[in-house]
Amino acid sequence: MKRTIYAMMLALGLLSVNTSCTDYLDKSPLSDIEPTEPYKDFKNFQGFTEELYNCIPLMSTPDYHCCWNFGEEEYWQPTETRLLTYAIDQGNYWGWNDCYYSYFHTGAPGTTGTNRFDKGHLWGLSWYGIRKANMGLANLDLMQNATKEEKDLIAGQLYFFRGFYHFLLMQNWGGLPYIDKLIPADEVMRYKRLSYQETAEKAAEDFQKAADLLPVNWDKTVPGGKTAGNNNLRINKIMALSFLGKDLLYAGSPLMNEESKGTATYNEDYCKRAAHAFGEVLKLCDDTKMYELADSAHYSELFYTYNQNNKLPGLKETIFFENVNGDWAWNMANDFRPSSISGSGIKCYPTANYADYFGMANGKPIKDITKKDADNGYDPEYPFRNRDPRFYFDFVFDGMKCVKDGSKVQNNPDKQYASLYTGGTYRTATPSKDCFTGYMNLKFDNQYMNDWDGYRYGNKMVLSMIRLADVYLMYAEAVAQGYKSPTATSDNYTMNAVTAVNKIRERIGAGDIASEYLGNLDSFMGELRRERAVELAFEGHRWNDLRRWKLLDKAPYTQKKAVYFDRATDQSNDDRFADPKNGHVLNLREEVLLERKFSEKHYWFPFPKADVNIYADFKQNPGW
Repeated sequence: MKRTIYAMMLALGLLSVNTSCTDYLDKSPLSDIEPTEPYKDFKNFQGFTEELYNCIPLMSTPDYHCCWNFGEEEYWQPTETRLLTYAIDQGNYWGWNDCYYSYFHTGAPGTTGTNRFDKGHLWGLSWYGIRKANMGLANLDLMQNATKEEKDLIAGQLYFFRGFYHFLLMQNWGGLPYIDKLIPADEVMRYKRLSYQETAEKAAEDFQKAADLLPVNWDKTVPGGKTAGNNNLRINKIMALSFLGKDLLYAGSPLMNEESKGTATYNEDYCKRAAHAFGEVLKLCDDTKMYELADSAHYSELFYTYNQNNKLPGLKETIFFENVNGDWAWNMANDFRPSSISGSGIKCYPTANYADYFGMANGKPIKDITKKDADNGYDPEYPFRNRDPRFYFDFVFDGMKCVKDGSKVQNNPDKQYASLYTGGTYRTATPSKDCFTGYMNLKFDNQYMNDWDGYRYGNKMVLSMIRLADVYLMYAEAVAQGYKSPTATSDNYTMNAVTAVNKIRERIGAGDIASEYLGNLDSFMGELRRERAVELAFEGHRWNDLRRWKLLDKAPYTQKKAVYFDRATDQSNDDRFADPKNGHVLNLREEVLLERKFSEKHYWFPFPKADVNIYADFKQNPGW
C-alpha cells in the first residue's frame, strides 16, 4: 500500500523534474505556476478536478481484446491464456495483475501492464484518484475567488470520487485502509485494513456529502449554465445517491456481512439504508425526469450506437458510464463472430446456461431446457419461440441472417444464416475459434457484424456502470431483504419490491413475476436474481452479484455450457430462415464445457505481494 501510494507520488514528482537545466533556464518566468494557481477560482479548480473523470475505469475497450465479464455468462477461446477470464476460470486470481488482457492490473514494474496510469488499470488509477481527491479537499480553502455554489460543486465532486474509488477497490479486494487525508511523503504507513462494512461506512459518508452538495442538473446552476448541454457526465446528486445505495447494499450483502460480522446473510439495517438511498433516486427521477427508462423501440441504443457521429449510447437511462474515451475496437468486433464470417480474433460467445435464464414471454422461467412445460409454454423442439423479448435483443441464435448479401459467401446458407446447429459451419469450420456454445452476442453489436456489411466501423459502445433499471432492481433487493417481504416498500418511496421488478419487465414487454413466486422471500429472490441476470446481461455486473450473494462457488453457477441440437427435416431452409424464432429442432441437449473449481478464497482478489509485505497490519486476503 505504501509503495503503491509513494510510487504514484514519485511519478507525479518526476513529471515536474524530468527536464534539463538548459530547458529550465530557457523557460519564461511567466511559465512557472504558483502552488495556489490550480485552486484559486472555479475555472482553475474544475480543471484540476477534471482529471478525476479521466481515472474512471475503462472496462470494455482499453486493449485490443477486452474481457469484463467474469461470471458464468461467457466462454472465451480456451487456448487464449492472455485473458483475465481464462485465469479466473482456472482459479488463478493473480491473473488480475499478470494477464495481458485485464483492466485491473497495476502497471507496476515486473507486471504485464506498462503504465500504472493507463486507461482501465483500475488498481493504480483508483489510488491515484483517491490521492487527487484528497489533494483537492486539502486545498479547498485556497478557493477564495468563488461563490458558495462554485465551492459546493467542487467539494461535491471531490467527496464523490474519494468514495467512488474506494468502492471500486473494496468491491474486488474487501475492506481497506480508508485514505481520507493527504499523506505526507515522509509519513510511516501504519493504516490497518478495516472490515468491509467499516470501509463502506466511510465511503457512505463521502457519497452523502457529495449528494448534499451537488445539484440534480448542472445546467440549472450558474457555473454549469456556461457549459449548458455539455454537463451530462458531470457528477450530480442522483449519481452520488445511486452509489450511496449501491455501497450500502453491497455492505449488507451476504459476502460482505460475513467478512465483517461472520454471518453470510443479509444485514437488514444496511439494506434498509440502501433502500432509502435508492428511494431518493427514484423520487428525484420521477419528479425531474432527469433519467428515464428507455422504451422497447430504442432498447439497443442503451448499449451501442451505429453511425451516429460518436453519440454515446445509454439514452436517458444511463446514470453513470465507464470511462467514455473508448470506442468499439475493430478486434473486439471480430471477437464476437466466428472466423467463418469475421476474420481472426479471440473468440467470445455467450454460454448456453446463461441463455437459459431468459425465460418465456409470459414471464415464467424455464425449469429444464430439455423438457416440454405446459405451464410456461416452453417446448424443446421450438426452443427459440415465445421467449423473453430480451432474448432476441441479446443473442444471435440458429437460423438468424448474419450476412445481407448471399453472393458474398457464395450463396452458402451455412455462412449467410447462423449455422449454430450441431455440426454447423459456425461451429466447425475453425475448431479452435468458432462458436463453441451455440449462441453469439447481439447486445453490443449488429447482427450483420461481418467481413462485408460494414457494421464493424462507426460503432460507439460504452458500458453503463449504473443505469436506472439497475437502480430499480437494487431497490427491490434492498427493500425485500431489509423488510423481509417482497411486498414491502422503503420508508420514503411507495413502490414495493415486486412492482419495481415488474416495471423493468413491462417496459420490454415481458410478463410480470408469476404469482407462485410471490409467496415467500426465497422464491421471490430467485426471480429477482434471474431478472438481474437477464436485464443486466454481459454488462459487467454478474461476477460481483454472484460473489456478494455467496453463489460463486456453488453449482450450477460454476458451470459454462454449450447447447447442441439437430435441425428437423420437416422444415425447409426458406421457412426456417424467414422466421428463425420458430425453428424446429430435435435432440436438444446441453453439455458442460468448463466447470470452475472454486473455494472460499476465490471470493476476493489477492493484494499485490509487494504491498502486503510493507507492514504487518496490512493483511493479505485469506488463502492467498
